[in-house]
Amino acid sequence: LMINTMDLCFPRINNMSFWFLIPSLMLMISASMKGVMNGVGWTMYPPLTSIQYFMSSSIEMMIFSLHIAGISSIASSINFISTILLMKNKNYFLSNMTLFTLSILITTFLLLLALPVLAGAVTMILMDRNFNTSFFDPSGGGDPILYQHLFW
Repeated sequence: LMINTMDLCFPRINNMSFWFLIPSLMLMISASMKGVMNGVGWTMYPPLTSIQYFMSSSIEMMIFSLHIAGISSIASSINFISTILLMKNKNYFLSNMTLFTLSILITTFLLLLALPVLAGAVTMILMDRNFNTSFFDPSGGGDPILYQHLFW
């Protein structure tokens, strides 16, 4: 509405991204109810999430939930970027946009840059737990600080 359009550029992608959030939320709630998440924290640091220290499968459920929510956010970001850049009025330049529209555009670009890196980091945790890799295990040649660099 702020760029004089009636709807988003891809309304079905918008609908899909909304409906991806519901299973993600249900999976995250069931993961928190399934196992005791004490000591893991909201950042899921690798020494605390390794299979030696935390045997519950709720970490895998939480990682899968984060992947689904990430897919939803990436789809919404692509939809917002394409709507702002493609469906605006021809006389409506980026310098004439409102601050809210510019902040949405910048935020969606940042989401497109950050979410694949975060998804890769939690996938590496998943690989360390289930497929005997050692991305973050110092005894296998991994670096536990790498996750902090990828997360932050």
